[in-house]
This record gives sequence, C-alpha cells and structure tokens, in this order.
Amino acid sequence: MKKEVEKIEASTKLPSLKKVAAYARVSSGKEAMLQSLSAQISDYNRMIQSHEEWAFVGVYSDEAMTGTKDSREGFQQLIKDAIEGKIDLIITKSISRFARNTLTLLETTRELKQHNVNVYFEEERIYSMSNEGEMILSMLASVAQEQSRSTSENMLWRIKKDMEQGILWGGNNCLGYKMINRRYVIDPETAPLVQRIFHEYIAGKGAMRIAKAFNDEGIKSFKGTKWTRESVLTVLSNINYTGDLVLQKTFRENHLTKTTKCNKGQKNMYLVEKDHEPIITKAVWNEAQRIRRQKAEKVVTKNIGMVNKFTGLLYCGYCGKRYMKKQNRYRIYWNCRTFENFGKEACSSRQIRDDMLMNITTDILGLKEFDENKVRNLIERIEIFSNENRLLFHLKDGTTKEATYPEYSRRNSWTPEMREVARQRTLKMNERRKKQ
Repeated sequence: MKKEVEKIEASTKLPSLKKVAAYARVSSGKEAMLQSLSAQISDYNRMIQSHEEWAFVGVYSDEAMTGTKDSREGFQQLIKDAIEGKIDLIITKSISRFARNTLTLLETTRELKQHNVNVYFEEERIYSMSNEGEMILSMLASVAQEQSRSTSENMLWRIKKDMEQGILWGGNNCLGYKMINRRYVIDPETAPLVQRIFHEYIAGKGAMRIAKAFNDEGIKSFKGTKWTRESVLTVLSNINYTGDLVLQKTFRENHLTKTTKCNKGQKNMYLVEKDHEPIITKAVWNEAQRIRRQKAEKVVTKNIGMVNKFTGLLYCGYCGKRYMKKQNRYRIYWNCRTFENFGKEACSSRQIRDDMLMNITTDILGLKEFDENKVRNLIERIEIFSNENRLLFHLKDGTTKEATYPEYSRRNSWTPEMREVARQRTLKMNERRKKQ
C-alpha cells in the first residue's frame, strides 16, 4: 500500500506588537500652555495609533511648575507602568520635557534600560538604548540644565530690579482687590467684606466667630469655599489692605526644584508705601495686629507645659482631617479640625480626652508607661471613630491594631476640685443675679 503524505504548513507566528506610550508636559497652568498640552496629547494619540506594529498604551501627562521627578504624578505613573512591563517604548518631545536635571535623566533612563524600555526624544532624535545614547543624553541634559540655570538667574535679576523700584512682580486677585496691569485695584463687591472682618475683630469677635457668621449668611470665601478661622486670619495678616506692599515675602529655592519658600530673613524684603488705594486705615491695621499679638501671647502662656505627644498622629475616621489639641480649665482633649472649623453639620465626630488616649496607646503598645519616643517610632497614625468609641492604630511595620474605649460622662469624670470650682462659680452667678 502506497503511503500518502500530506504537508501541513507551519503556522506563521505573528510578531508581537510593541507597547508604546508618550509623555507630555507643560510648565504652568496658563490657558495657552493647557492648550499646548491638549495638542501634544492629540498628536501623540494619532502618531502611535498610525503605526500598525505599535500597540497604543496611552499618553501620560503633567501640568507642572517644575521638571523634578517627585512632583509629577503622570511621570511617576509612566515609570511605574514601564517597569511593570506594560510599556516597551516611550516617546517624548525633548530632554527638557522629560527631565531638566541631568542626574534624574540618567538615573531614569538607566532604570528603564534594565527593564528593556527604550525612550525616544523627538527633538534630539535619540534613543536612550542606542550605543551612543547615554553619552549624548548626558551632554545634552547638561546643556539643558545650564540653560535652565541661566534663564532662572536672568529672571531673578529682572525681578530683583523691579522690586528695588517698588514694582510688583506677578500677583493675583485677592479678597478686596483685582490685579490690573500689575497693580491692585479695589474690588467694590468684596472690599466691604475685608472692612467688616477687621472691624468685627477689633470689636471683640474672634476669627472663628467671624468665619461662622459668614458661613451662616452664605458668604463664600475668596476661593469659593467655606470660611475657616485660618482664612479669616489670612485676611487680618495681609498688609496690602493698608495700601502698602511688601515684596519678596516668598522666594524660589533654586532653578531645579523651584520650591517656593517663605522668606524668613534669607532674602531682602522691600516695603512699598502708598502703592495702591487702601481698604482700611493704618490705625485699624495696627489695632488688629495689637489684638492678634495679645491673643497669641495668651495662647503661648496657656500652652506652657502642655504635651504635644499626639500632634500629627490623630486623624478623624469620618472626614479624614487631623485632630487638633484643645484645653479648657480642667483638662486637655482632642477635636476633629473639620468639627472645630465648621461645626457638627460638617463632621459629627466627638472629642476624645488626652488622658484616655495615653492609657489606650500604652496598652496597645504593651508599654509599662507612656513613652512619647516609642509612640512616634512605632505608630504611623491613629484613626479616631469617636461615635463608635473606637481607635484604629496604623503601625509603622504595616500592621493595624484596634481598641475600643467606654462611653464616659463628663459629670462622672469631674474631680472634687473641679466640682468645688463649679459650685463657687454658680454661687457667684446667683449673687450677681440677685443684685440685678
């Protein structure tokens, strides 16, 4: 019998598609820049999807003031996805868009190279994984960094010269003023709010009471949010409302990080008197500052000897805000910052006593006595679910521990000394009523 042999053709293995992503960045939030970012994203979408051998992963982008790595969420996600094998090739416009710091550029491209991820810089026409890629990138990145430094120094020189002549550099609208041609011009709609804040503060209202009154009346802050004690104090501390101007209250750390820092004497400041039309008089300003200093001195005196062992560790389990320390004439306790600023309508959390927190924390950590150093070394944060009388301890080793505490009555927690003080106060109040 003759054998019959049928040839079965080998299947052709389809080449795997190269996973391609792009990175785009603009340097500020100005409308023109945002339009540029949108255009870059659209262009990269079309470019990548037009290549049949490329699989489109996405366009990662940042609207950022700097080229530093840590400040760019889109960039960080791009690198993370590339290391996880989701990307084979990254396309970006230029070295300066990718990183202005030579060290950051080389560290990042080397890290990506270890995971077989290539980066293509369009303007320079360089692939990071080519034979000459790292050498050329190092040279060009150094040039880009030097250009950034030179541009920054030239800009700082111009700003300094303007400040020495009393010319405002930058500046934004604020409550009471609009910025027009680099000068503050009174805003008739919001200027009365500034006057009201100063006059009510001088009349005896605290910042918290003023904020609550504004919120009750439905008056929004300049940012369109609810008023807080801090936002009222910001108005009270702004010397611009007197018509004077203080220049260089902040400064940029350097041309690489561009971190803005408060000027606490590191740089010269410039006081420009009678720069623009005032909203309040100097007398009103001086009186408000006198009251602020007086209140601050009382707080400092009151806080002498007060412990700060839980500061920065306590968080509300309902709204996520930090707890802040408070003290009355009897004891120290902690309250949710949202509750303090906006009341129970914003957060229904309750206060918790400092002594109770100390006891529970000591037990949770298995300590013989409370040790602040050990507490801060072992605990990342403590979530307080006050309506459930429950605490959730997040430890630095990644574990969590939970504890509950009993409902306590304020009346039952009073000491004999506290009861006597309350009794004496009641007697005095009754005597005053009789005299009236």
